Amino acid sequence: MLPLAQIDDSGRRMIPGTPVFDGDAAQAGYPLNAMCYSFNSQANRDAFVADEEGYMARFALTPAQLAAVRGRDVNAMIAAGGNVYYLAKLAGIFGLNVQDLGALQTGVGLDEFKAGLMSHAVTERHVAQLEQAQ
Repeated sequence: MLPLAQIDDSGRRMIPGTPVFDGDAAQAGYPLNAMCYSFNSQANRDAFVADEEGYMARFALTPAQLAAVRGRDVNAMIAAGGNVYYLAKLAGIFGLNVQDLGALQTGVGLDEFKAGLMSHAVTERHVAQLEQAQ
C-alpha cells in the first residue's frame, strides 16, 4: 500500500489530488490570507462589501488571487496560496460555511458532500446504532 503523502522529484511533499499548504504556498498566498485574516473585524468585512476592488488593492493581491476572488473560485484561491482556514473568513461574507467550501473544492453538491462526511463520521447516533446491532 502506498503512503498517503509522497515526495516529488524536487523533494516537496505531495498528496495526490490535494494541494499541500507548505512554506511555498504560504509565501505565495500571503496577500490573500492576510486579507482574509483581516475579516476577523466586522468593520473590515463591511469595508470589503462596500468596495471589493479597493479593499483588495490594500493587500496587493496577485492577478491570480484577484481573479479567484472576483470569480468566487475557491479552487483557484487555494491554487494561488489560499489557506482554507483563512478563506473561510471570506466565504462567510458570501454566506458560505466550511462545508460549502468543501463541496466547492470537491465539485459535488452540498448534500452529497455532507453525506460523504457522515459516511465516515462517528456520531452519537452511529455509536448507538452499532451498540444496538450487537
